[in-house]
Amino acid sequence: MSRRGTAEEKTAKSDPIYRNRLVNMLVNRILKHGKRSLAYLIFYRAAKRIQQKTETNPLSVLRQAIRRVTPNIAVKARRKSGLTHQVPIEIDSRQGKALAIRWLLGASRKRRGQNMAFKLSSELVDAAKGRGGAIRKKEETYRMAEANRALAHFR
Repeated sequence: MSRRGTAEEKTAKSDPIYRNRLVNMLVNRILKHGKRSLAYLIFYRAAKRIQQKTETNPLSVLRQAIRRVTPNIAVKARRKSGLTHQVPIEIDSRQGKALAIRWLLGASRKRRGQNMAFKLSSELVDAAKGRGGAIRKKEETYRMAEANRALAHFR
């Protein structure tokens, strides 16, 4: 019997406290070695710190940070006649959101600080304000795509 067409779309589950899929996506990327409860603890501590620091809803700060970091264009390495070219490609919103989460977590892991919750909250607040390592990564990607715009025909 063919399995074609029977596989259902994966639906992202929501987290237990905020009931938000975006939070669950972020927690799944924080997750290391299967320790989901620790990943949730890190995020909830970061959210509490954001609440105390900015006196706004941490979910709105998270949404704004991801909106600011989400790219429209990325560069992809393509090999053509022995050479590797960085070809600019347009990406959809789901892939852009995944990239934004990855960049936010990468930038927060590189930060100096006491613990991951502190570093994550600082990075999210900075990204929501339009600065920080993840914003720098997005701008760097845009510059690279602009520089290699002439190679767009390799798509």
